[in-house]
Amino acid sequence: MAIEKEQHVLVVFPHPDDEAFGVSGTMSTHVDRGTPVTYACLTLGEMGRNLGNPPFATRESLPEIRKKELQASADAIGLTDLRMLGLRDKTVEFEDDEKMVRLMSALIDEVKPSLIITFYPNYAVHPDHEATARAVVRAVRRMKDRPKLHCVAFANNTLDELGKPDIIHDISEMRDRKMASMKAHISQTAWMLEEMEKRLAEGDTETENWLTRERFYNYRWDEDFEDSF
Repeated sequence: MAIEKEQHVLVVFPHPDDEAFGVSGTMSTHVDRGTPVTYACLTLGEMGRNLGNPPFATRESLPEIRKKELQASADAIGLTDLRMLGLRDKTVEFEDDEKMVRLMSALIDEVKPSLIITFYPNYAVHPDHEATARAVVRAVRRMKDRPKLHCVAFANNTLDELGKPDIIHDISEMRDRKMASMKAHISQTAWMLEEMEKRLAEGDTETENWLTRERFYNYRWDEDFEDSF
């Protein structure tokens, strides 16, 4: 599916590297078209489980390392508007709901996106992912003129309940930039990249397909998930 031209794209995720795996190719495409892209990353991922492979970070140094990795990923994508919002990793779920909605609303009001990309509530696995998704959806729900909302979903029940993705972007031309974005987050991705490159060398088509296709769901406003938030 061709990637539509947008006026402004806003991407909202809680952790450094969330952008790399799921949407860096799509973001790179928009950037190359001259579309303004804003990436709001809620935390620095300072509680990330990995410290490098072999380890090169400590719990004390990891926040600054991840900050630099996030900037390197943004540079690989071509982003010039990277927002680090300063919330604490693994505590986003405990932030006041209304505070989170106001934070998202202020950001949306500022950049006026025609498209927002975030996680899909109830299908994003990690509590920080879910809290971010809820805040974005609630903020957009309050708008009179809603932008498009494309959501990343990867919970085990996604296909059973949401079906196949509504949107699949062929980002083959941005493959190298997607890889560069993932490699930028080397403190967290070293082991995964090693396994991925092994599979690619063996000609694994599923891995190549994952690397060159990015999948999204349109948020389904007709199915009100508010009661399950």
